[in-house]
Amino acid sequence: MTDGETGRVFRLAYVPGVTPAKWVNVWTERMPGVPITLVAVPAAEVVALLRDGGADAAFVRLPVDRDGLSVIPLYVETTVVVVPKDHAVTAADEVSLADLTDDEVLHPLDDTIEWTTRPGQPAFTRPPTTANAVELVAAGTGLLLVPQSLARLHHRRDVTYRPVPDAPQSQVALAWPKDATTDLVEDFIGIVRGRTVNSSRGRTPASPAEEPAQRQAQKSAKNGSGRRAVPAGRKRKGNRPR
Repeated sequence: MTDGETGRVFRLAYVPGVTPAKWVNVWTERMPGVPITLVAVPAAEVVALLRDGGADAAFVRLPVDRDGLSVIPLYVETTVVVVPKDHAVTAADEVSLADLTDDEVLHPLDDTIEWTTRPGQPAFTRPPTTANAVELVAAGTGLLLVPQSLARLHHRRDVTYRPVPDAPQSQVALAWPKDATTDLVEDFIGIVRGRTVNSSRGRTPASPAEEPAQRQAQKSAKNGSGRRAVPAGRKRKGNRPR
């Protein structure tokens, strides 16, 4: 019995800024009998969701508490500074942390970048979310450093951003509970890693019960002696009389 026949669903969580569409599309084509459900979750809550069984796997931002989890790092994002559109740094294509020394830099409670030393000057408040911090940037009360995908997610007409190459970066990873590495999780890992449907690490396209039937079908194209069959409308040539 297939997973689809048991009515199973694959639950995939993802944190803000991650766009899982390309992997979901492959899953939908490759696993039509198993629906995939997307669960948007704040970065600070995704590990608890996995441990509580609320999702089969999740796209997370590192670092996370890996206790009881399997984690596959995927890609690193550029860090950008979000500024009002009339800020001086917009004159450059990119900026350094030193360029922000005299600016107030907001540090939201859901910050996804791991800092050893915060850049710039401390802001007057710590906004609860990145979305709140972007609103404060638009109001001219500070700047914000975030992964580029979050800057795009919270885009506004009155703010813009510039890359900060020497800033710490955020890494996105796929995580799932170690004790719940199911066949469906393995299937999704294969998709994320770019394995083909016929990969030895993926599911076997044909079950063992189907293989003998496939071999029999191949043999049916030949006759028992291994010679090509003669069409019914054509007679074999005999010896011509001399």
